[in-house]
Amino acid sequence: MIERSKYVWLGVAGLVVTKDGRWLVVKKSYGGLKGKWSLPAGFVQPGETADEAVVREIKEETGIETKIIGLFGLRTGVIRNEISDNMLLFLLEPISGEISIQKTELLDVAFMDQETIKKDPDSSLLLTELNDKHASLHKKPLEGINPGDVFQYTAYKLFI
Repeated sequence: MIERSKYVWLGVAGLVVTKDGRWLVVKKSYGGLKGKWSLPAGFVQPGETADEAVVREIKEETGIETKIIGLFGLRTGVIRNEISDNMLLFLLEPISGEISIQKTELLDVAFMDQETIKKDPDSSLLLTELNDKHASLHKKPLEGINPGDVFQYTAYKLFI
């Protein structure tokens, strides 16, 4: 088995949009986004697919259950010339739940309209950029396919 590098990170973030167009945003209590509005996000854990991870992270951080609409972007960068930091961006819709803040990671959670996000000085760069472009182009998952038993996938999805 190939050992995975601790220098390659795979994260996920979710843009959850209500029927009336409001976005689910979180205000982080730590790190570079401390005090900034951003998307619910986290890392993919062993044994889960990226789309499963984003649904889990949103539920853990906000209490909101969601459904994947599609994949719409990738944020990728290199930290200190050594860590490849990658984040898949998913579009989701809320299906149930009431907001409950994960107090160990977040200061606040809210559904905000795009105009409020645009005017709020605490909106992160990602939110500001998304607000200008919105996630109108997204890739829907193709499920129930198998590239061959030789690969031994227990979960396999294409977003094309």
